[in-house]
Amino acid sequence: MPHAVILVPAPESFAGARRSERFNRSHGFIVVQGPDGRHVVLPDHDGAHRLWLRGVRPDVPMAALVPLDDDVLLRITGLLRLRRRLDGRPAGPVPRAWTITARLRQRLVPMIRALDGHLAGASYREIAQALYGSGAIGEDWKTSSRRGQTIRLVKDGVINMEGGYRKLLHGSR
Repeated sequence: MPHAVILVPAPESFAGARRSERFNRSHGFIVVQGPDGRHVVLPDHDGAHRLWLRGVRPDVPMAALVPLDDDVLLRITGLLRLRRRLDGRPAGPVPRAWTITARLRQRLVPMIRALDGHLAGASYREIAQALYGSGAIGEDWKTSSRRGQTIRLVKDGVINMEGGYRKLLHGSR
């Protein structure tokens, strides 16, 4: 996730940098230990903070690592929100670019249902009947807008299954 803040041990000359024990005093945070470090989700009234701690221990000062890639502005925004939280101030709202639009959110469930039907070997007509009800599929199936919608849902579901879902993690740009 490009807006996750990457925290690494700070160079020795940065002895005044914050230590991670502060996260241990946070309530309700989620920690997942992975082979690449700890992944932490800090709940926040304004929107959760996602952290990736690489080699950070409670007694070691931390530094933020901000790769200079296409997502640099998202990363800096995540870091600024975390800094405000650590200072005891409101982090501020999650940027709109991080959120999934209402339209996409409404489309994801039918997309997954269409993909599931497709993977089970159902025809587009059968998938459409499951999604929209048998009454929504008329005699003009070949020229029906429901047919086009169903085909697009299946195609988009396949694209997301094959790795396109990663775009969801980036949010809108």
